[in-house]
Amino acid sequence: MVIDLEKIKKSQETVKSNVFGDWLKIIRANKFFLSRITSKDKIFFVQNLQVMIKSGLPLDRSLRTLAEQTRNQQFKKVIGDLASGTEKGVAFADSLKKQSAVFGGLFVSMVEAGEASGRLEDVLKELYLQIKKLHELKTKIIAAMIYPLIVVTAMVGIGIGMMIFVVPKITSLFEQMKAQLPLATRVLIKVSNFVVENGILTFIAALLLVAAVAFSLKWEPSKRYWHALFLKLPVFGPIVKKVNLAKFARTLSSLIKTDIAIVKSFEITAQVLGNRLYRSSLLDSAPALKEGVSLTEVLKKHPALYPPVIVQMTAAGEETGSVDEVLGEMAGFYEDEVDQIMKTLPSIIEPLLILVLGAAVGVMAVAIIMPMYTLTQYIK
Repeated sequence: MVIDLEKIKKSQETVKSNVFGDWLKIIRANKFFLSRITSKDKIFFVQNLQVMIKSGLPLDRSLRTLAEQTRNQQFKKVIGDLASGTEKGVAFADSLKKQSAVFGGLFVSMVEAGEASGRLEDVLKELYLQIKKLHELKTKIIAAMIYPLIVVTAMVGIGIGMMIFVVPKITSLFEQMKAQLPLATRVLIKVSNFVVENGILTFIAALLLVAAVAFSLKWEPSKRYWHALFLKLPVFGPIVKKVNLAKFARTLSSLIKTDIAIVKSFEITAQVLGNRLYRSSLLDSAPALKEGVSLTEVLKKHPALYPPVIVQMTAAGEETGSVDEVLGEMAGFYEDEVDQIMKTLPSIIEPLLILVLGAAVGVMAVAIIMPMYTLTQYIK
């Protein structure tokens, strides 16, 4: 039997080429997974869809136009699927339900109510304001936290660098003199030696610690304890409370305006709130609302979460039949409060960071300088 090596080589190259081509096709076909749908994408979508419908364009044509204009490949496919469903006669809300992971329950429920009442244009306008406000709130929080995170990261990095490169060179002199060192110096030497000798182990332990904290923050049973702690923190507790109150008032106001039942509005609003205590307070209150208990009485049961001003304003809104307007005003108030806090947060945190940094530098300086006096005795 004669083996044709050239033929086998060509066959192998063909197989490799086919495999590479298949992988390339898969990547190209699924490249929308590489992008992420952001709040800006949704704001652009809702704003332009509202304008197109207001100008008299059919919904399916509006969706096709937006799909062509969208640069985000993942969102382009999502909008294309919505347009295909609409062209087949499927209700817009039903098509959105299949994309609930992208748009969320709030979006779907408000569109469903808008289609049922024939006020889709008004609902889309309300959704635009809702998403825009939440996006602005999130952006301000992130922007205010960048500076403290950079400073803390730099502090940790400098501290590790000192322990690895600077402290060993200085403390080696103390060890050679065999003098009785102060406790702070001995602790500093032991920490430095441990970091240098077990660098990989220390790095792995730090990664595991960060991973454990991140997991516990995401793990549902432990979220409630973390979120309760966040509300009690000296500086950040009031911020967390105001952010959740702003989201609560803004979302509930939008839902009530679109004539969605109060019980369902509470359930949808609960999903928007990030803090588990606020979320639980709404979900636990939904059955009481179904039995006819007023919104004011429900909020009174959670005095630690809803301050008296929210309760009193809600009561006034229920008496006058303008709860949605009152909640909208309260949302604007708390959004302005958060805005002011975020602007002053760096100036509030900066002294605390300076104190921590000064304390760390002071301890290290004392641990290094104190033995110097002992060394002078040996030099004489």
